[in-house]
Order: sequence, then structure tokens, then C-alpha cells
Amino acid sequence: MKNSVLECKELTKKYGKKEVLHSLNLKLEQGKIYGLIGRNGAGKTTLLSLLSAQNPKTQGEILLDGQNVWENQEALKHIYFSREINPNSTVYSGLKVKELLKIAAAYLPDWDKEMANSLIQFFHLDVKKRISKLSKGMTSMITIILALASKAEFTFLDEPVAGLDVVAREQFYRVLLEEFTESGRTFVVSTHIIEEAADLFEEVIFLHKGEILLKENTQELLEHTAYISGKAEEVEAFIKGKQVYGLETIGRSKGGMVRWSEGEEPEATEDITLQKMHLQKIFISLCGREDDVE
Repeated sequence: MKNSVLECKELTKKYGKKEVLHSLNLKLEQGKIYGLIGRNGAGKTTLLSLLSAQNPKTQGEILLDGQNVWENQEALKHIYFSREINPNSTVYSGLKVKELLKIAAAYLPDWDKEMANSLIQFFHLDVKKRISKLSKGMTSMITIILALASKAEFTFLDEPVAGLDVVAREQFYRVLLEEFTESGRTFVVSTHIIEEAADLFEEVIFLHKGEILLKENTQELLEHTAYISGKAEEVEAFIKGKQVYGLETIGRSKGGMVRWSEGEEPEATEDITLQKMHLQKIFISLCGREDDVE
């Protein structure tokens, strides 16, 4: 399997007069699991639908190994977007699980029937049931089966654990990691359940109000970020030349998220406390301190 690259350049999407993605530049390398994180309305589903050519772009380019993906069947063989299933949609009206899987097998060139059957048993899914009668958790299991059994080199999952209980979520993470390790495929997982999935993500992408705020190696981001607090003057001196977010003043003290560069090793003092931050806290510091939600 070659080391493919899927990228977008100056990607813009408008719905009428509303621009939901603003000149995005993004490169996805094969053989990584990416976490796509953003608030409701940030444009996550729109981005994944554009990258998989399920939705036309307004401006910009989307390229797989330099080839435009739009209406390019050869390129699209390698990309699959397993999006959330709405059981009430007319698309699935009257359709049984086994019928949907049969359609997938006919449509997807690298469909792995053996893997699909194995996952059906693993999740105890009744394929004779109508999709309109399934619970939220069961429809999530179908999106997971479609994604993994597609065997697409670039596979996108939109909120794959929505409705799953904690045991089923852990099972999904394990299955995903096993498939990734064996195949070297690229996965992009869009999720609101950040912390329990954080260990999966080699890189994270923070999407905020239609713009990419951050795309970084997860471990490096965690190692170079902390919550700083202490006496105001001491904190002010410490943060000079560093990236600071959400700095707040409480009496004579200050606190906020601080980031530093590779090679720097800041240390706490008598007057300053440095606390390591989880990925979710970093996301909230960057994107969650505004009152308005799109």
C-alpha cells in the first residue's frame, strides 16, 4: 500500500449566503488516526462530506495524490465516509440491516464480507431488523461496520460512538485500533466524547467556526501545554513570549492555558503552579470560552 496523501487547498463551502468553511488547508497522511474535534456547527460533517465528494465544494481543491477527487471514481475507491444514520430518513424507509449491507457490498469495491459478518456477531446485531426500528446505539454499530468493512484507505467516521454505552464504546476503540494496526489505513474520527478517545489519536484537528484552529501531534500538544496559575506579576513574567489562552484575573492571581515550544522545559516555582491538561480541557480553553454557539 503506497503512502497516499489526501489534501484540501483553500477549501470553501457556502450554503446560500452562509459560508460554513473558510479557505481550509488540510493534509491527511496515510497510516494515521486523526481526531476531528469541534463544537456543534463548526463544520465537521460538512468537511468530511466534501473530502469524500458527497457534497460539492464552493471553491478550492480536494486532491488525492494530486488527483482531483470530484467525479473521479478511481480516487473515490480509496475514500469512504460513514456518516450518522437517521432511521427516520426516507432513504432507509422499510430497509432492513441486511439489505443495507448488501447495497454496501455492491457499491464498495474493497468490501470485506468476512469482516462485516464478524462485526455483526461481535456487536450482536440483528440484521433482519428494519433500520427504522433500531436504537441510536444500533445505528451507530451499523456505521462502524460500514466504515471498517469498507477497507477504504481513507475512512471517515462521524460521531461513531453516539448512543453506545461505555462497554460498546471501549469495544469499538479496540476494534478500530486492531484494524488500524493490521491495515495501515487512515481514519478520521469526528467525536464529542474527547477524553476516552484521546489515546487513539495520533493527531488532532480542532475545527472552530469553519476554520482549522489547530492540527498537531496529540502527545506533543499534551506535553507542551499546561494550566498556569499564581500571583499575577509572576504569571505575567512567566508567560512572556509564550502562547496564552483564556487568561483570567481573580483578585491578585491569574490563571490560564499556556503553551511553549519544543526544547523549553518550564518549571513551577513557589508562586506559580503548572498543571498538565487533558485534551478536552485544551479544546475548551481554545474553543469553549465564548457564549455564542453556531
